[in-house]
Amino acid sequence: MSPGVSVLLADDDAVVRGGLRALLDAEPGITVAGEAATGTEAVREARRSAPDVVLMDVRMPGRDGVWATGEIVRWPEPRPRVLILTTFDLDDIVEEALAAGADGFLLKRSTPEQLVDGIRVVGAGDALVAPQVTRRLLATLARRRPPDRDRLALPDPLTEREAQVLRALAEGLSNAEIAGVFHLSIETVRTHLKRILTKLSVRDRTQAVVWAYRTGFLER
Repeated sequence: MSPGVSVLLADDDAVVRGGLRALLDAEPGITVAGEAATGTEAVREARRSAPDVVLMDVRMPGRDGVWATGEIVRWPEPRPRVLILTTFDLDDIVEEALAAGADGFLLKRSTPEQLVDGIRVVGAGDALVAPQVTRRLLATLARRRPPDRDRLALPDPLTEREAQVLRALAEGLSNAEIAGVFHLSIETVRTHLKRILTKLSVRDRTQAVVWAYRTGFLER
């Protein structure tokens, strides 16, 4: 894990930004690179300050956090990682945020410790989806439409181990937690993850989890 993580705070509520800044300023190894109140400002400030992590609110005036996330994740590497901080509204805009390809999702009611740990995990290049978001939000989204079971027939099927790793991802486990559960090295987990993404034709682990819910994979 990198010894230092710089964070851009993107939230239209100045009080929320102030509280987040106070929390993060007190954490060793974490610095606040800047603030933004709109999606447009978030993209501009991310280009200017090149933070390791953008802590992104979903709802902001004008260009929102979904748009800003989609812009940032398309940048060439190394790019800032995007950690969505959501109120868990269960509406269409949150579904769009999932599809935009953010590197992590946490709830605004997360504890300070969970938030700081999430920033460090995402800043280190891993990805994080809060278990509450994974189990409740994605399951709710999946129930809004019938499973697209035709997509389960992959040209190159998942191996048994890859299927186990995908199920663990859907439970919200990090790479380190998956390694512990299956007694694997972190590098082996990352190798499995790369192969899963390739076989599913998705960009990142979040989209892999969405695929698992929307195809009914987790019901098998």
